[in-house]
Amino acid sequence: MTELTRQQKAHELFKRYQGNPILTPQNWPYPTNAVFNPAAVKLNAETLLLIRVEDMRGFSHLTVARSSDGFTNWEVDSAPTLEADQNSREEKWGLEDPRIIWLEEQKQFAITYVSFSEGGPVVSLAITKNFKTFARLGALLPPEDKDACLFPRRFRGRFALIHRPIVRGEAHMWISFSPDLKHWGDHRLLIRTRPGYWDCHRVGLACQPIETAKGWMLFYHGVRATASGAIYRVGLALLDLNEPWRVLRRSDEWILGPRATYERVGDADDVVFPSGAVVHKETDQLNLYYGAADCAVAVATANLSDVLDYIMSCPEVKE
Repeated sequence: MTELTRQQKAHELFKRYQGNPILTPQNWPYPTNAVFNPAAVKLNAETLLLIRVEDMRGFSHLTVARSSDGFTNWEVDSAPTLEADQNSREEKWGLEDPRIIWLEEQKQFAITYVSFSEGGPVVSLAITKNFKTFARLGALLPPEDKDACLFPRRFRGRFALIHRPIVRGEAHMWISFSPDLKHWGDHRLLIRTRPGYWDCHRVGLACQPIETAKGWMLFYHGVRATASGAIYRVGLALLDLNEPWRVLRRSDEWILGPRATYERVGDADDVVFPSGAVVHKETDQLNLYYGAADCAVAVATANLSDVLDYIMSCPEVKE
C-alpha cells in the first residue's frame, strides 16, 4: 500500500454519526456548562457513558448516561454520579476524563480518572459493580499525570497502566506496572511525541485499550500547538498482545480530527478527544465516543476489521 493510499484509507475509516452531538448541556437534568470526554462500556445490553460534566464554577464531576442503541434516547442520572470528595486534598478541584475497563479477576469495573489535587492533576482509581456505589482506591502516581487506563488483565503477574506524566516538561505516554494496584514501578516510555508531526507537542491515551487477535489497539490523541491554538487529533498504535510495552505499529497520519462545527467551535476550539469505545463483535462495529470542543459528546463509527487492516498497513516501529 502506498503512503497516499494509506492516508486516504485513514481519512475514510470513521464516519461521524449524523445526529451528532449526541449529548449537550441542553440534555442535562441540572444546570451545567459543558458535557464531554466520556468513558464508555457495555452493560446489561446498554451502552453506558460516564461523562465529565463541568459546572458553572469550572469544576468537574462524572455523570452516567445510558442508551439502548448507543446513539439516541439517553437516560441521564438526575444528579452527579461521582463527585469530588471535598474532604480529600486529592480531589480538591474536581474529577475529570474517566476511562473504564472490566477487571475479570476482580469481577468489577475499574475507573481511572483525573483528580485535581493541590499539587496538580493526578491519576486516581475507583471500582464499581453497578455504577451506583463506588470504592475509591486513591491516587496511583504523583502529579502531574493524566490520560490513564488500566489493561483488563495482568501481564506476567502484574497489572499494567498507561498514563501521561509530565517529565522535564515533555508529554509522552508511559506504561507502568503493579502487583496490587497500589505500588507502581518499572516505568517505561511507550509512545513519544514526534517533532514536526501532527502529534509533536503532546500525546495521551484516548479510549481504553482494545484487545484484538493482532495485538492491543490503542487510540491516542496528539496535539499540535499553532499560532491560533492547539489542535487535538486522533492517531492509532498497536501494542504486543503479551508484552504491551512493545509498540508494533503506529500511524503516521491522524485518523480523526476536528472538521464539523461542533468540533471546531466551543470552550476549546479544534478538539476531538476520544475517551471511550464500545465494540459490537456481532456486527464488527466500533463506536468511538469523544468530547467535541470541550462542550459536547459525539460518536463516530467504523468497522473494527477495517481499522485493524489499516493499522497493520502502517509502518512497523523499530525498537
